[in-house]
Amino acid sequence: MIKRPELLAPAGDMDCLRAALHYGADAVFLAGKLFGMRSAPKNFDTDELREACELAHGMGKRIYLTCNVLPREHELSALPAFLKAAQDCGVDAFIIADLGVLEMAKQYAPNVARHVSTQAGVTNSAAANALYHLGASRVVLAREIPLSEVAQIRAQIPEDMEIECFVHGAMCVSFSGRCLISSYLTGRDANHGDCAQPCRWKYHLFEEKREGQFFPVEEDSDGTYLYNSRDMCMIEHIPEMVAAGVSSFKIEGRAKSAYYTAVTVNAYRHAIDDYLSEGENFILKPWIREELEKISHREYSTGFYLGGEPGQAVHSGGYIRHYNQVAVCEEYLDKTTSVITQRNKFLVGDTLDILPPDGVPFETVCLSLTNAEGEAVESAPHPMERLIIKADKPIPAGSLLRKKAD
Repeated sequence: MIKRPELLAPAGDMDCLRAALHYGADAVFLAGKLFGMRSAPKNFDTDELREACELAHGMGKRIYLTCNVLPREHELSALPAFLKAAQDCGVDAFIIADLGVLEMAKQYAPNVARHVSTQAGVTNSAAANALYHLGASRVVLAREIPLSEVAQIRAQIPEDMEIECFVHGAMCVSFSGRCLISSYLTGRDANHGDCAQPCRWKYHLFEEKREGQFFPVEEDSDGTYLYNSRDMCMIEHIPEMVAAGVSSFKIEGRAKSAYYTAVTVNAYRHAIDDYLSEGENFILKPWIREELEKISHREYSTGFYLGGEPGQAVHSGGYIRHYNQVAVCEEYLDKTTSVITQRNKFLVGDTLDILPPDGVPFETVCLSLTNAEGEAVESAPHPMERLIIKADKPIPAGSLLRKKAD
């Protein structure tokens, strides 16, 4: 019998949390206002964290709180109150990178499970076993190890210790996410959640004797991207991940949009469920793989899992965008009519790609648009405008509307 893996999704705010839960995540990882490794998202204050836990628990799902910065001495005094408050809110686990924080979590929030972050750089069973004896129930393995070694670690650790691995999202040029480039170049500490992402920038070299002249490392009119890792995508390798003994499939992206969260979670949910029901007869449905082309991403790779390295996206530091989200369906009126809230411009006559609540996409044509004043309009140019749309297929409430990029 195949053991069902957890699908773990990111959330930077309440909209992302709802998207993750709605589209099938088993658990969500998020940050409070302190001690999390992403400072760009809104993150969750105490009231929002309590609301998040209540919402997830009401659906039989879990909340994991990141407490994975590498704290400096002056920050330690704030940790006890932070940990106690998180336990009171009902979080199911902390994600921790620092051994001192691990001990403090045991002392001040003993009812909360402790997961060891990828920032800890766990690459072998000896480290995993040591952490287990220190009170960790799960390790998030370093992203640098292949699946063959994941399986070896699984065989050498206690049966009740879980293994979590990333399956999708951005990768850093660093070891287990520990990077100093941002601190050196901008003064923004990546290990405190404030990375400026200089690994995505364009770089040239200056020749010592030719002042003011520069040249790229390779001949390319767009410059040279030395550190710009490809994104990870393991959607086509669900069976191998399960066979290696991975307990939790983790999607990266706490700084990403609710749309990104919804699409990635939906794709992996369907892929995992199909594999669990089909077993050795599993074949990934083409539409599931295509969904991951409908979000912003860098060139995809399988990371280090299958041997070799992910390599760099050397021609651009930006994202690939094949589709844009154009609206959200707020209310279903009848088989041709729905109420939507606009996100990006689209026109009457456009073919729209719909991601409905059941997660199986389909296309429809926009036949007409009517604004709040009851006037027929030819386009939806105003962000967050409410409109009535008529289409040639029903658009259920909760659907995401997309349009292929020009």
